[in-house]
Amino acid sequence: MDANGIEAGEIIPASRKLGKKDAAAMAKAASKVYVAKGKKLDEFKGGKADAKTVAAMLGPTGNLRAPCIRVGKIVLVGFSEELFTDILL
Repeated sequence: MDANGIEAGEIIPASRKLGKKDAAAMAKAASKVYVAKGKKLDEFKGGKADAKTVAAMLGPTGNLRAPCIRVGKIVLVGFSEELFTDILL
């Protein structure tokens, strides 16, 4: 993000664990939620916190997958260089 001149509005340290309730709140406040896991990319409609969306946002430990980026009403969870380029640039 630094290479493209993008600054974070808020950085949450890894020591502060975000769980199921946090993921549900993010999904409910979003218009779209994108979740990247490896090469797989899932897109969910926001405005609701259904079990499928929240489960996709969580990692095996039950915490929110990293990185998690909120851009306006879009939430990006997990790493996808292609998606980051499309949404952030």
